[in-house]
This record gives sequence, structure tokens and C-alpha cells, in this order.
Amino acid sequence: MAAKKRKLAPLLSATAIASMPETRRVHVLNKRAIRNYKALGDAVGLRDMGVHLVRINPGDESTEYHTHYCDEEFVFVLEGRGVTEIGGRKHKIGPGDFMGFTAPSEPHAISNPYNEPLVYLLGGTRKAIDISEYPRSRKRAYKFDGKRHTVKFEDVEER
Repeated sequence: MAAKKRKLAPLLSATAIASMPETRRVHVLNKRAIRNYKALGDAVGLRDMGVHLVRINPGDESTEYHTHYCDEEFVFVLEGRGVTEIGGRKHKIGPGDFMGFTAPSEPHAISNPYNEPLVYLLGGTRKAIDISEYPRSRKRAYKFDGKRHTVKFEDVEER
């Protein structure tokens, strides 16, 4: 008989969130993109949506400038300030600002050129298949069932 899977509680208290350890992730295509995050969605068992509490330290970036073709994302700024680049245009962001990226999205990324951490809630869909493009790195990533395969633009054969 299979073991019964433990159901996760749907509520995370502020105390529980504060005590969660952060995960540090450096983007494979951008060594300046260092995200510190708590996987809130995973902690409550969300499967179709990821939700993360993200901290970007001064001088760091969120990710490599990118676009998604299948997954959608949102960002809601909680604390600090930053600069987002969306479709080649830069905008200052701060507490209360919201960004939503439909699929396909305009290329986007966030940087923190200020002296205090930038904290935001990041969420998005988790489709089994997604395609991301990194126009500045000239690379494309294919996600299939959670595994990523990255290729250079010039190595993509179009028919």
C-alpha cells in the first residue's frame, strides 16, 4: 500500500515566513543576478503556480533580461526601490508597484542600484513546457517537465 501523502497547511503565518531559510540563486547566464528567496507557494503545496518572497541586495539584479512564451509572471514590490527594464524602457519602482507579464511577454529584468534591499512578491504559472529567450545573451531556453535546455540563437534550426 502506498504511503499517504501529507497535506500541507494552506496558511503560512508571518512568523513562519520570517523563520523560513532563504535560498540563494545565481542566474546561469548572469552572475550579477543574485536572488535570495523564500518559496512560499511550495511551502503550502501549490503545483500550478510559483510564489516567492524575493530579496535583491544592493548592486544585484533579479535575472538575465528575458521573455517567456508560455509562463506568465507578476511582481509586487513590498520594500525598497529598484529599476525595471521592460521592452528596452527603464522605470523606477518602489513599494506598491505591480508588474504583470502575460505570455508571450516583453523582455524584462529588475536591478537594484540603491543602498537598501529590494523586496517583492514574485509569482507565476508553472506550465510543463515554456520557452524563454535571453536577447542580450542570444540564447533560448526550453523547459520540459521542469528541466531546462539552453541553446545559442545561431544553433536553433528553423524550418
